[in-house]
Amino acid sequence: MVDLGIVIVSWNTRDLLRNCLLSIAASGGDFAHRVVVVDNASSDGSAAMVADEFPGVELIASPTNEGFTGGNNRGLRALGFECGCDDSAPRYALVLNPDTVLPPTTLVTMLAYMDADKSIGVAGPKLVMLDGNLDLACRRSFPSPEISFYRMVGLSKLFPHSRRFGRYNMTYLDPDIETEVDSVVGAFMIVRREAIRQVGLFDETFFMYGEDLDWAYRIKQAGWKVMYNPNVTVTHVKRAASSQSHRAQREFYRAMLIFYRKHYRATTAWWLHILILTGLALRGGPVLWQELRHPTPSMTG
Repeated sequence: MVDLGIVIVSWNTRDLLRNCLLSIAASGGDFAHRVVVVDNASSDGSAAMVADEFPGVELIASPTNEGFTGGNNRGLRALGFECGCDDSAPRYALVLNPDTVLPPTTLVTMLAYMDADKSIGVAGPKLVMLDGNLDLACRRSFPSPEISFYRMVGLSKLFPHSRRFGRYNMTYLDPDIETEVDSVVGAFMIVRREAIRQVGLFDETFFMYGEDLDWAYRIKQAGWKVMYNPNVTVTHVKRAASSQSHRAQREFYRAMLIFYRKHYRATTAWWLHILILTGLALRGGPVLWQELRHPTPSMTG
């Protein structure tokens, strides 16, 4: 039986991807795993590098850029994951960014962590950026209208240690304390097969950003816990691919709109609904106006 199926979606991150795959290859511990790299039509030779240097990695070279969501779903399906997946799929799926570097004990420790508590559906480690600072996205609350408002008007930055205003990235918590959270980040997100069996894959309405929040939301709704485990630390370069893409910057606010509509619109007062749409439209620009006029239908994998 395969214990862990790892999916890495790459877009023009060849050198970082190489380092990530080398760190996986150097992983210690007694467990069976498969690695699938989905290359989203990179122009920097990423796919050729994987084929030449990592023959044991399963490469899917997409002719088009399917985004983080579509690429991950393609990789997950190749491993046998989807709604209703049987026991031939690995026991766990790991969605991993190519701009991460794993210490040798990361994978075996996270597997043991998941095995020790059958109620955990999703877990993520402590992510640290190259400058030594915490990647705040590694533990998050769901962006409810209230929490999103505090972030958009800057209260979360003004009062990061406030339990009320600092909930977006849970900045009021000690980063070295294990805690149940709403979501971890898709840069390193390990998910139990049985949770995927219940809720399916990422919602491909999201191109990038928001899909990990939505997945965690659905998994928590199904009764599973989402845990932040700071006993494992992973290096994350952060925005290695998205910084090259103008679309990525616009997709952030589109993702916020999609998530809000999907999970909070039905219970939000009309006056607050207008404020939320106005704020998002002002920040998201013309691309978001298109989404406001013609919403993309949900496409849950």
